[in-house]
Amino acid sequence: MNKIRNFILLFFATLGTLFFFTNDASANTIHTVQPGDTFWKLGVKYGVSVHSIKKLNNRTSDMLYVGERIKIPASVSESEKDLLARLVRAEAQGEPYAGKVAVATVVLNRVDHPGFPNTVHDVIYERTSTGHYAFTPVANGQINKPADAESIRAVNEALAFRGQGSGSLYFYNPKTATNQWIKSRPITVIIGNHVFAK
Repeated sequence: MNKIRNFILLFFATLGTLFFFTNDASANTIHTVQPGDTFWKLGVKYGVSVHSIKKLNNRTSDMLYVGERIKIPASVSESEKDLLARLVRAEAQGEPYAGKVAVATVVLNRVDHPGFPNTVHDVIYERTSTGHYAFTPVANGQINKPADAESIRAVNEALAFRGQGSGSLYFYNPKTATNQWIKSRPITVIIGNHVFAK
């Protein structure tokens, strides 16, 4: 009987510990403002949109004060950041840095758009109406190669920029694109070899 009671006590103690750590892990990060910090730098550092940081902290001004504590909201998971950086490397290798940020932004815009899946993973692995993957690197396996440092930085910058910009949902290389529908979409910007559209 004592063994059963000890087992039950141990079970609930373990459960309580797990609950405590789960709650702690999902809590917002607190950042103590250092000299030179800006909302933009915090957004890039933590991979979180500037808009969401300001909203969580009820801020309308861009002013930060050294020593104040700023709550940093949760962002996409580290595994999704890695997946997005791998896609950026595969899709925008050899493209300007701004083009890498723009590719990551397309994925994030799709996540936020009601016409697409609502996670980075599901957007990247989405299939088109013809059954093909929406992104070529998923089909040809390039998505499985590790991300480089510049692609990782581009993803964090795209996350900080999230919710701003012209709302690009697509990109293509006009020299290699065979889909005529994509070429009919309104162009938002051209960066390097890629045309971005919505």
